[in-house]
Amino acid sequence: MFLNCHTYYSLRYGTFSVEDLCQLAKATGVHSLAVTDINNTSACLSLVKIAADFNIKPLIGIDFRNGVKQEYVGLAKSNEGFRILNEHLSAHLHPKKPFQSDAPSLEKCYIIYPLEKVMAEKKTHFRDNEFIGVSIESLRKLKFSKYLEFKNQLVVLQTVSFRNKRDYNAHRLLRAIDNNTLLSKLPEEEQGNPEQKMVSPERISEEFRDYPYILENTQAIIENCEVHFKFGKDRTNQNLQVFGKSREEDAEELKKLCFKNLPKRYPNASEEVYTRVQKELHAIISLGYVSYFLINYDIIQYAKSKNYPFIGRGSGANSVVAYIIGITNVDPIELDLYFERFINANRNSPPDFDIDFSWKHREDVTAYIFKKHKNTALLAAYVTFKRRAVARELGKVFGLPKENIDKLSAGYFQLKDLDKIEKLVLQYSNLIEGLPNYLGIHAGGIMILEKSVYHYAGTFLPPKGFPTLQIDMNISEDVGIFKFDILGQRGLSKITDTVEIIHQNRPDAQLPDMEDINLFKNDPNLNHLLSTGDCMGVFYVESPAMRGLFIKLQTKNYLELVAASSIIRPGVSNGGMKEEYIKRHRDPKRRKQAHPVLYKILEETYGVMVYQEDVLKVAHFFAGLSLEEADVLRRGMSGKKTSKGQIEKIERKFRDNCRVKGYPESLIDEVWNQISSFAGYAFPKGHSASYAVESYQGLYLKYYFPLEYMVAAINNGGGFYDLETYLQEIRRYGGKVHPPCINKSDHPIVICGKDVYLGLGYIKELETKVIQRILENRQFFGEFKSLDDFIDRLDISIEQLSLLLKIEAFRFTGLDKHHLLWKAYFKLSKSRSRSKQAVLFKPKHRDFDLPEFEHSLLIDAYDQIELLGFSLHSHFSLLQNEIKPAVKARDLNKYIGQDVEIYGNLITTKRTATKHNDYMYFSTFYDDEGTIFDTVHFPNVAKKYPMWSKGIYLCYGTVAEELGYLSISIKWVARQKTAGDPRLEGNVKRIGA
Repeated sequence: MFLNCHTYYSLRYGTFSVEDLCQLAKATGVHSLAVTDINNTSACLSLVKIAADFNIKPLIGIDFRNGVKQEYVGLAKSNEGFRILNEHLSAHLHPKKPFQSDAPSLEKCYIIYPLEKVMAEKKTHFRDNEFIGVSIESLRKLKFSKYLEFKNQLVVLQTVSFRNKRDYNAHRLLRAIDNNTLLSKLPEEEQGNPEQKMVSPERISEEFRDYPYILENTQAIIENCEVHFKFGKDRTNQNLQVFGKSREEDAEELKKLCFKNLPKRYPNASEEVYTRVQKELHAIISLGYVSYFLINYDIIQYAKSKNYPFIGRGSGANSVVAYIIGITNVDPIELDLYFERFINANRNSPPDFDIDFSWKHREDVTAYIFKKHKNTALLAAYVTFKRRAVARELGKVFGLPKENIDKLSAGYFQLKDLDKIEKLVLQYSNLIEGLPNYLGIHAGGIMILEKSVYHYAGTFLPPKGFPTLQIDMNISEDVGIFKFDILGQRGLSKITDTVEIIHQNRPDAQLPDMEDINLFKNDPNLNHLLSTGDCMGVFYVESPAMRGLFIKLQTKNYLELVAASSIIRPGVSNGGMKEEYIKRHRDPKRRKQAHPVLYKILEETYGVMVYQEDVLKVAHFFAGLSLEEADVLRRGMSGKKTSKGQIEKIERKFRDNCRVKGYPESLIDEVWNQISSFAGYAFPKGHSASYAVESYQGLYLKYYFPLEYMVAAINNGGGFYDLETYLQEIRRYGGKVHPPCINKSDHPIVICGKDVYLGLGYIKELETKVIQRILENRQFFGEFKSLDDFIDRLDISIEQLSLLLKIEAFRFTGLDKHHLLWKAYFKLSKSRSRSKQAVLFKPKHRDFDLPEFEHSLLIDAYDQIELLGFSLHSHFSLLQNEIKPAVKARDLNKYIGQDVEIYGNLITTKRTATKHNDYMYFSTFYDDEGTIFDTVHFPNVAKKYPMWSKGIYLCYGTVAEELGYLSISIKWVARQKTAGDPRLEGNVKRIGA
């Protein structure tokens, strides 16, 4: 009898999950209900999937509302009816068009109008599939209205939005957040009715005992609604099944592509290659994945036609077919990648292909896919309320001042120090933390389906403009929809942009084919960068943790880089396997400590599990599981969905097999625990290999064209570090960094020879339209000759011009910026009106006699901090007091085991929780010579000397060495004071002249 139930997918309104709703129904004795979320279908498939577990008949539909005003409820009679409802919803969500008061003719659907609305609008005409919904509360209104005569149109509409008072309180908070208002000022009409709860069927029968026809009409609707989907093992592949004209032609096309391209990938192909190809083709064709391969191949061909760089990875990278036809550049035979991770008999889903494109090209590739295939949509992701966001939102709802909200959001407080309202915010945070906040977009998921996307859910239209289905990857895979991952990253853009910058800045430079990976792999200069950890700016390998790992490993080739890419992951690292791998890598004698069976299985990685595939190897060869069972284990450990109890069953078999093989219980426990802690976080080997290819391309450009590469890196958003750090890297390689210049700068950073000019876009408060005018005028009429010439050619306010002058964008004139600022104020008064038309004859400018102005490096630095957010001058030159003699980073190897003092400019610091729930810091600094050094701050030091802000620190600690990697174990740090702005503190020491 419950035809209008809300879950928390009634965003910022509902408060519990579809599972909670079913549990409530079971406890109340309800055997049928409808999920009808407000303008949302995210819960519909989930209800159909789990309803049988609760002995519930599922009905699905939509509560169509304008804001919180209910217009009507739509229920699907069938799958076709569900599609029609979804199309109707989407047609309004896309253009953000309000729903009409009357529903259109929606076949194979039931439409229910609430009695209150019908009475208010005096509606008298109803189609055969349209009804009037009456709740227990509105029943008393029905008794005295003319609608009592509409016996065939009356049904029970007992809305369920809350379980209890707690739910209602959470609902009110959500409504206040949605309305951006204080809870005390939340309008009554923006809230649901607190009586909208599930009551027992007996009470429904009792309340409607005088109106049996209402109960009969309601029961008839319930019986006439039948929506079916298959899930899990019963599901069928819902993806596009035929790429060309028929399955048979698709299969022949894939074979043709393989054998046509095989000689290019394997000029001297062995029998092993041909056997592997035939084995894969047989599996791909028999399991029905041909169209999946051809669609990915087509996407790659489009990218190649546009010269878009790409990287193909995922479990599909374990496929020699994918390698041969060019979907990936990872050779699975060279790397001994397991076919069974790619496809096996227990796998009823296609292999994953994650295809990375430049962030600049991804949208165009996505547009091509939507144009090519009819039934296409992006996949949604549910963005939930996180702790910090909840504290911030509820702080506003309760009217707290900003500083109190910031404190609660950051988490820097003691509970005993909080006032009553602050404690209330934290208490109520528990009500909504973890609830869906809004629908976002999956990082890369695109669905290309056989049927209409509306067969499964409604769609909304995010800012990118591509229809996005209101379901996430978990339920979509459960129902047989397998996404294509089209991802965007900035590492590929760094490479393409660097090549373009090189052609402009060094037109005579000779560049190799950037796809010639073997050339890069065998370049000793690039491998030297790896072994020394000199990889700043290079995709995936630039972080302090990677730099330290490379030094400890003495990484010197492609395969070692591939291993490092996986070793750095939490699974290997947290299980203690990273340290053991490093020691065995550096000391061949230590490898003998490995268990003989494990060493034989994992000889390449010295008996240590490094890659996800190693779970397959250990489970198969060590424990005797079949390769198919081993892959189910790998998937389960990786967080992928498996059948209920399947992992427990495989664990029992794993242990039983090991006992039969005679392994001691201690070894069985150790290996199983390693698998458990490891598999969920480790990289597949093919994934690591794909990233390693891109890293080598970046290393090549970093070594031979460092300035151009760093400029491209900055213009693509940088990476792990901030802008100042990358600018310091440019200086380290001999480049000179200049403030923005109106004759040299573009919107981003540009390079001319070894001179690097910050872009005009970096100047805070400089309007985009002003930047556009400057660049367009310069392009058409040439460089500006003087301040007067600039004023003649450009319509600009004195406020905008002063920004350019303060940042010294007119330094080419040779005049001091203070002098130019005074001239500008004389020449451009605020009241002066400017014509938009270009002048035919330039006016004669009057000059002014001005006194000499004192120049100060410190004033320049503060102007740069104000306008850029940082200073281009060395931070060491801005200190209030001169630094005293101290150790240099280049000399730390002379002080191993000794206590030292060293000055450092903080680059980055990572706060890490310990197993005792304390925290410690890992920090990275530049010294005054520009050399990097690392520090470790253990919990007792971290608590006493927190690293909350950047700046110059005097660090005191003990120099430690581990396998060639140096760090300082900090005992104390002291932040050094920066000199104040002389214009505000007239007696402060001036620096520079």
